[in-house]
Amino acid sequence: MYVTIPTQPSANADVTPLRNAHTIPAEARLKAGSYLYFEGDSVVWLYQVITGVLRLTRMLEDGRRQVISFGYPGDIVGFPSDGLHHTDCDVLVTARLQPYRRSSLECGDGDPELHQKLLQAALREISAMQDHFMMLGRKSAIEKVASFICVLSDRVGRDCGAYRHVELPMSRTDIADFLGLTTETVSRTFTQLRKSKIIAIDNIHTVIILRPTALLALSLGDRE
Repeated sequence: MYVTIPTQPSANADVTPLRNAHTIPAEARLKAGSYLYFEGDSVVWLYQVITGVLRLTRMLEDGRRQVISFGYPGDIVGFPSDGLHHTDCDVLVTARLQPYRRSSLECGDGDPELHQKLLQAALREISAMQDHFMMLGRKSAIEKVASFICVLSDRVGRDCGAYRHVELPMSRTDIADFLGLTTETVSRTFTQLRKSKIIAIDNIHTVIILRPTALLALSLGDRE
C-alpha cells in the first residue's frame, strides 16, 4: 500500500487469490513479528496478502530506516529487483499469504492467465510507487498524514454508527518513516487534526473520522 489513488479492492471484502486452481503451495500463515524475507534474499516466491498486514522496510547507509510500503489484503509483495528482494518484509498483523512462483511472473509458459495478472499487478505497483514519491516531495506534513488516513479509510475503514473507524496497526514511527517525516511531526499532526475535530483518537491504534470531507480536502491541499 502506497499513499496514492487506491486501485486495489477494499480489504473489507474477502480477497480472492489470483488463481484458485493449481496454485502450489497452499497458503502460508505467519504470526505478527515474524519475517517473510530479508533484503538481498533471492526471490523464489511472490506473495498475495489474503489477510493481515505486512511492513516493507529498507535501512539507509547511515542507519536510518525507510518504510517503503505496507502490504494489505489484495496487495502482492516480493517483486524482484535483479532477482533479489530489495526490502525486508515483516508481519504487523498475523497474515495469510498466497505464494506464487517467481517464474509465473517472468514467463507465461505454465499459466498465461496467472502470468498476465502478476504482470499487471507489478505495473500497478510501479505506478503507485511513482505517485507516492511525488506525494513525498510535494505535500506538507498535514497533507501527507491526511492522505495516509484517507487511503486507509478506503482500504480498511469500517462504519460504526455515523462515523468511520480506521485501525492503525503500525506505530507513529512507522508512519513517520513511511511519509518522510519525524515521529514528533506525525504525533503533532494527529493532535492538530484531533483538536480541529476532523478526527478523534479512540486509542493509539484507532482513528475515528468525524469530518471526512474536511479530511479529504486537507489531503488534496485545500486548507480550511
